[in-house]
Parts: sequence; structure tokens; C-alpha cells
Amino acid sequence: MKALVYTDVEELTYQDRPMPTAGAGEHLIRIMASGICGSDMHAFLGHDARRPAPLTLGHEAAGTIVGGPRDGDTVTINPLVACQTCNACLSGKENLCPNRQIISMPPREGAFAGYVVMPERNLVSVPTGVDLRHAALAEPIACGWHAVRLGRDVLGGDLISRRCVVIGGGAIGVGAALSLRAQGATDISLIEPNDLRRDRLAGVEGFSVFAPDDPSGPAAGTADLIVDGVGYAATRAAACALAKPGGVITHIGLGEDTGGLDVRRMTLQEITFIGTYTYTAEDFRYTAAAIFDGRLGALDWIETRPLADGQQAFRDIRSGAVAAPKIILIPEHEE
Repeated sequence: MKALVYTDVEELTYQDRPMPTAGAGEHLIRIMASGICGSDMHAFLGHDARRPAPLTLGHEAAGTIVGGPRDGDTVTINPLVACQTCNACLSGKENLCPNRQIISMPPREGAFAGYVVMPERNLVSVPTGVDLRHAALAEPIACGWHAVRLGRDVLGGDLISRRCVVIGGGAIGVGAALSLRAQGATDISLIEPNDLRRDRLAGVEGFSVFAPDDPSGPAAGTADLIVDGVGYAATRAAACALAKPGGVITHIGLGEDTGGLDVRRMTLQEITFIGTYTYTAEDFRYTAAAIFDGRLGALDWIETRPLADGQQAFRDIRSGAVAAPKIILIPEHEE
């Protein structure tokens, strides 16, 4: 099969790779759509020691089961493979499983390929008529859904009267903004510095888009819930400034490790900071259901390119030349 393989820093090679073989309790999935994630970009730039070359990246995917009793079923893939036996798994927090694996990290190859193998429990059926490019968004949007749910719970479970702000207009941020709306919020602002991306997002229903320095955007000390989908010191500082007393910051982004938190203000004004990692299996299923029934909108803010052109797609994302929050790569299958 063909795959887009990370072979060196800033180098992706479209090459032949061995066809994976499904074991007991697994299915072979023919990949039809696979999104480029920020973590893929970290690996591409040589910033992720967990993803050493050579490695097939990609973990946001949907496709069709090949062979077995479910042959031909369309599915979206939860890429997080948990042990199912530890305390975290047994309490429904599979994302905190100490033995978790994820495709696109050894020992599991990723979905920038013609096929992957996944356990049955990691597959969510996609209804007839749902675009598989949209189904592939279940993974990145589930990260925002999880963060919103955790913040909502701290605030008492009701977001309808809460002012919510998302920092970052990539797929994680957009997914968080759409998840806020689907979970009951009505006052949602998204902050994005890239002019091209702001223009692309201006027509997306459900939230308002602002530049970081826009005086008409959310003011300091006014936000009940802030989702940081970027994770740099500057965005953490912005989140701290935006939070009102008793507010909540949910932190998804992994841009850089340290800096930005105003711990004194957070302490004196009881601002809650929650680090969030991926999603639970339940969060993933809820997100997929929200995609399928239309609660997350038209999802028309994606861009599609052939998998073979993946190297250029990564370069374009890095240069800031891509307006779309998400590029979906489409494998070419030999019939």
C-alpha cells in the first residue's frame, strides 16, 4: 500500500509500505480521509521525540472496513487504544490509561496510509450519507468536546448564560467553539491572529471571530470559560487575563511547556485551570453523534488534498498560507 511516511525532519516521503494484518478482535480499515493534526506538525518539525522517523503519521481518520462480518461498513476511528483493565479505563477515563497507545506513535503506524488496523471497540459506525471527510473530524473535535465538558461541569453544568472564549482558530479551537454551542453556550468568541483564517471562519455559524488586539472582542476579566487551543505562554497569559473571578480555563494546546500563567491572580480570584488530554471513549462517541446529526454545523471549513501531496500541505500549513483550519488528505487506492 502507499503511505506518507515521516522520514526526516521536515521530510515526508510518499512510498510503499507493508499492508497491515488484522489480528483477533481487530478490523482492517481502508482509509478514505485523514486529517493533519498539530501533533503531526510537531513530529514533522522534529519536535516530538515520541514520533521518531521513519513513521507513518496521521490519527484523524475515517474509512471502510475490509473483510470479516462488517465488510463494507463505514467507520470513524478513535485512535486511542487503551488497555481496558486499569483503574483509569474502568472509571471511563481511557485517555489517562498508563498503557495507552495511539496510532501514529510506535508501535502503531498511523493513518496517512491506504489502510490501518484497529480494535473493534475503537470504531464508531458512520450513517449512510455522512461525508467521511466530516467523519474524520470526530477526533480533533472530540478534544474540544472533552475540554468543554470538563469546564462546563466545574461551572455547574449550564453554559447558556456564560461568556465563553476560545483561543486559536485551528481545528482544535474551531471544534471547541462548535462544541460549546452544541453543549448549550450562546455567547462564544474565537480569537485568531491569522488574517486568512479569520476571513475563512467569519461565515461559520455559532461564534464570533476576533483578532487578538480587536477592541470589540472579549474584554479582560469577563469570560466564564476560556479554552486555550494553542498552548503557548502568550495564550496562557491571555486566558488568565480574560478569566473573570471564579472562571475556568481549559488547556488543550501543547505549543510550549512553560510560562504565561498568572498564578497570583488565579489564586486570589479562584480561577480554575484544567489541563485536558484528548477525550474519553464516551466523549468521542458523543462528538461523532453530534457530527452525524448536524449539531456541529456544516463542517465546510476544511480543505481536501491528495495524500501524495502531503509534503506540500505540511509546508503550506507551516508557512501560514492555509486559510482552512483543517487539511484532510485523501489516499488514492489502486483498484
